[in-house]
Amino acid sequence: MALTGLVLIGFVLGHLLGNLLMFKGEKALNEYAQWLHDHAGLIWTARTVLVISVFAHIWVGIKLSLENKASREGGPAVDATRRATLASRTMPYSGVVILGFIVFHLLHYTFKAVAVSYQGDSVYAMVVAGFTQPAVALFYIVSMLLLCLHLGHGVSSVFQTLGLRNERWRGRLDALAQAYAWFIALGFISIPLAVLAGLIK
Repeated sequence: MALTGLVLIGFVLGHLLGNLLMFKGEKALNEYAQWLHDHAGLIWTARTVLVISVFAHIWVGIKLSLENKASREGGPAVDATRRATLASRTMPYSGVVILGFIVFHLLHYTFKAVAVSYQGDSVYAMVVAGFTQPAVALFYIVSMLLLCLHLGHGVSSVFQTLGLRNERWRGRLDALAQAYAWFIALGFISIPLAVLAGLIK
């Protein structure tokens, strides 16, 4: 779970940094998109690693959820759930919504199976056209807030799994995990909000 989580944690950061080029303008984002297109081998390697990581993450997540449920039903282990946070209790549910968002996002912007009205081959224009639809923007924003919840617990758990989180460092590492999660979520959310506000057009 931690290893696949690290891959996905790194991916969302890289994806965000690329997307934030929206604020630099159409030329900057389209040049970045063209660079990705020109390095198809690298991109398909990254996509393969991501697909494997996502499916492995889901599989291990389901197994852990079932094991946790079984341990709670066992009796004595129930006391341990008193320290459970909202994020940890909702990880399976936020994960399902995030998975649904990923599928929609790929259909929308990668495979272009969702109708978006724009002219030319501009990635910038495609993103703007997509987020001018309030329902799409709202789904994106809600999904990013759930991603924030998921990441906050997930990053903290990675520190725990790797043996980096002890009682002395617990508070600081948990704060770092929350800061990272909010940075990612707010960074992504800023784009549809800017489109809806007319700051990006």
